[in-house]
Amino acid sequence: MKKEENKKDFTTKRLKTLRKKDLSVQGLLDGLLKGDKSALGQAITLIESTKVSHLKKSEELITRCLRYAGNSVRIGITGVPGVGKSTFIESFGSHLTKLGKKVAVLAVDPSSSFTKGSILGDKTRMESLAKNASAFIRPSPASDSLGGVTRKTRETIILCEAAGYETILIETVGVGQSETVVHSMVDFFLLLKLAGAGDELQGIKRGIMEMADAIVINKADGNNLKNVKLAQTEFSRALHLYPPKPNGWAPQVLSCSALENKGIEAIWNMILEFVKTTQQNSYFEKNRSEQNKNWFLQTVEELLKQQFYQDSDTKQLLKKLLPEVELNKISPFAAANKLINARK
Repeated sequence: MKKEENKKDFTTKRLKTLRKKDLSVQGLLDGLLKGDKSALGQAITLIESTKVSHLKKSEELITRCLRYAGNSVRIGITGVPGVGKSTFIESFGSHLTKLGKKVAVLAVDPSSSFTKGSILGDKTRMESLAKNASAFIRPSPASDSLGGVTRKTRETIILCEAAGYETILIETVGVGQSETVVHSMVDFFLLLKLAGAGDELQGIKRGIMEMADAIVINKADGNNLKNVKLAQTEFSRALHLYPPKPNGWAPQVLSCSALENKGIEAIWNMILEFVKTTQQNSYFEKNRSEQNKNWFLQTVEELLKQQFYQDSDTKQLLKKLLPEVELNKISPFAAANKLINARK
């Protein structure tokens, strides 16, 4: 009992020390290049910080990490809540670590629109993978970001790659009209589906299927096997309705049981085949270059928005206009124009 208490005290003291220790950019970079998980966690916390004082430091760190980044396969994984994303990622990630791969999981939890809070329970759901020395799991709140990813997911990918992680798995919040931003930052986009859940037709209608490089029907076990085979046929037929993808890849429909670790190897082999195909036809690098341009444009928008709302004159005028909008004394459109024109 005393041994357990001492161990707990040591862990608490170590965590407090790590929190107090404010590493320099060089210190963080050195830690990342050594594959230090603590340094990686601190680096991600730094870039996710909204403090103005941390902005320059995080920019310098990302710039210095770029030369060590890019040597990974970035895989986006999405699907409706309840499809088994966390179970699938744990099974898939464990398979990759057995092959000698280092795996980073960037899991995004939905945030409350009222309290802005988030449970961040992915490490609990992926308990086995979280203990794996070759895996790194980082749950982050979506906050006010759309697209099922966080505001700094792209930067986090760069940090993980600099730390030597060869496979980056990005789990999104879920599927919806705005849950597609992840497609613009990954090499392979995997859509998890359920059979017999009544979403086959709805799934076919959604534009997300056009972006999917593969559809994987999860929970192919027990009494659900018949439904899975039917769903595979339906989704395979649906994929033929879409025009050929510019990457030269024909999307596939596979099934698996993440719970029983069945079909996982076939999914990884398919992804390897995709990477080989897109590297040979030069689409892989072309896609990465296009993603960098999108990253640049998105960052410009974020910085403009940030600078706009941080301006003292804007804050004062906004405070004056909001009550007028609430009382219908001025239309939202006219108020917005007044606010923007005041900066000219």
